[in-house]
This record gives sequence, structure tokens and C-alpha cells, in this order.
Amino acid sequence: MTDPGERLRTSLAADQAVGAEFDSPIAAEAMRATRVLHAADQDPFPRPGRIRVITVANQKGGVGKTTSTVNLGVALAMYGLRTLVIDLDPQGNTSTALGVEHTVGTPSIYDALVSDATLAEVTHPTTASPNLHCVPATIDLAGAEIELVSVVAREHRLRRSIEGYLDELPPEERPHYVLIDCPPSLGLLTLNALVAGDEVLIPIQCEYYALEGLGQLLSNIDLVRAHLNPGISVSTILLTMYDGRTKLADQVADEVRNHFGELVLTAVIPRNVRVSEAPGYGQSVLTYDPGSRGSTSYVEAARELAARGAQLAPASPPPPPPAQPRTAAQPAVRPAVRPVPPPPPPPPAVAALVLGESVAGPAAGGRHAP
Repeated sequence: MTDPGERLRTSLAADQAVGAEFDSPIAAEAMRATRVLHAADQDPFPRPGRIRVITVANQKGGVGKTTSTVNLGVALAMYGLRTLVIDLDPQGNTSTALGVEHTVGTPSIYDALVSDATLAEVTHPTTASPNLHCVPATIDLAGAEIELVSVVAREHRLRRSIEGYLDELPPEERPHYVLIDCPPSLGLLTLNALVAGDEVLIPIQCEYYALEGLGQLLSNIDLVRAHLNPGISVSTILLTMYDGRTKLADQVADEVRNHFGELVLTAVIPRNVRVSEAPGYGQSVLTYDPGSRGSTSYVEAARELAARGAQLAPASPPPPPPAQPRTAAQPAVRPAVRPVPPPPPPPPAVAALVLGESVAGPAAGGRHAP
């Protein structure tokens, strides 16, 4: 199997070779920046076979969830795919990176989860691309888990908001991708994201600490699939913060690839200071420094993500319920309307997940149409 460090060095050498006619590293970086800035003049990314609702989750903090959500969303939008990014983290870092207002009182995802606001009412445009929209998160979201405890079907609030949003839009305006950025925990907000999504993208930092909680995350995804969302699956794993100067990064990357196989994207996100600087200016790294290694790596990751999405089968509508035959002896009389009982409470395992307790179980994968 190809060494991730070798792939990164080969990619860098290829970029330098293309810019060798200028005999300058600065010229090579300018060439890479031109590619990103003029993405609209290049071939667009292929459209997915169906709308992809992807939950970006990992209960460990600092592994690149928000950074990956922002930069993948911007890359997909810049290359012609309509994208909606939902910030489900009370810290609001995704909103900051996309330059979207998220002060107290701003219409946000909190209003869609707790009150009767529709997702369309809390969706804001971004300056990164006309194809990119964002649902921001405010500090009010920190209390949403407590406020949702007594709400019926609380785990399905986000899914119903997304479905209602997509139904209201005409087909030509519906997003191709919906990316949900989760908080670094396994509470009710993350549970809502797992129920709402059809796929899970897991960013993994190339260090051993990042692998410790991965088994628990996969077990909880399996619990959600068994009890709340039978179509959820881990479809993508992205290696982030790769440091080619250390053998540790290569060892972690090899272990992840050996275990998860084709789920792992070929593109690797290197450690790059430009990626960390960009949010301070309310931008993604693609708009802040399009010629940096971080920018081109996220473009390649988004390209690979889009190529996988193009291979998905179109969503098939649910079959209609079978018609009940009537006979002459059975007149067509509408039965009395009975009140619909509330849904049963979640199983103990899922309740433990909401409370943040550790739950063990096997990991599995699957895929269904949104």
C-alpha cells in the first residue's frame, strides 16, 4: 500500500514540476492558487446520484471536524455543487469560518430545533460562493439539549427540519450536499445529527489519541442504526493533520487504512498553518490562501468525495401501501379516527447514549437513500 507521506511528497513534486518553467516555488504556488480561484472555469465536480446528507462526527475534539466541514463545503460549492452547511456546535466555529453572523438573537439552528422556525428561515448565504449556504449556531444552542429532553421524538427534530426544507425547494434549487458539523460529544445534538444523516464522515487526526474513542463512536452509530435510523452508515474517513516528518503519522495512517480499507479517502490533509489562520479572517483556507498545501489537499478530498457520490444510485420513492380490496358485503365506510399514540421512548441503550454514557457494541455500515 502506498505510503501517505510518499503520496504527499509526490503531489508536491508534481506541482513543482508543472511550475518548473518559472523556476520559482512562488510561481508554483501562484499556479495552484489560480486553479482554486478560477474553479468556475474548470470542469465542475460530478453531481451525486441523490442528495447526500453527511454528518461530520468524532467525539474527540481538535481532530478537524469543523475545519473539514468548512473547507469541504467551500470546495464543493466552488466547483459547482449546491451545498448547505449546518453548524450544530454551540461554539459556532463553522459559522465564524464562513463569515456568517452568529451573535445572540441571530436566527439559527436553535430556532429550528426548539421552536417552530423552518430551516429556510434560519439559512444564510455566505461570501465564499453563491452555491454555499450556512445555518449558523449561537450560544443558545448550549441549552438545547436540556430543552429538548421533554420533547416528543426529540431525536428526529433535525431530520424533520431538513426534510421539510428540501420539500419546500424546487428541484433545481435543492442542495446536492448537506454537511452537518457536530459538537465534540455524543449528546443529544450529535444524536440528532446521526438520525438526520444518511452518511457519516469521520475526520481522524494522525495521532494515536484520535484512535482511542473511535470504537465507541462506531458502536454508538451502530446503536442509532439499530433503533433510530436504519440507513446511517460510515461512508468516509478523512485523515487530517498529517505530519510527513514523523513516522508516527505514517503508522497511524497505515493502521486506519488497513482497518477501514476503501472508506478512507486517498487525499490526506497535512498540517498547515494557513488552515489554522483562515478562520481568524472569517474565511476558509481556499479563499484565504488558495495556493497553500492545505487548500489544494481539501480540494482533492472534495473531488474524491464528489466522485464517490456520482456512483450512488438515485433515491427511489417509497412503495405505495397496498390497496385493501372491497366486496359488496363490505361497504366503503371510513373508520373512526383514532388518536395516534406518541412514539415509545428510546431503548435503554439509546437513552444511555444521550446521557453520554459509554455503550459497547459491534460496528457495522450501510447506506440508504435520503
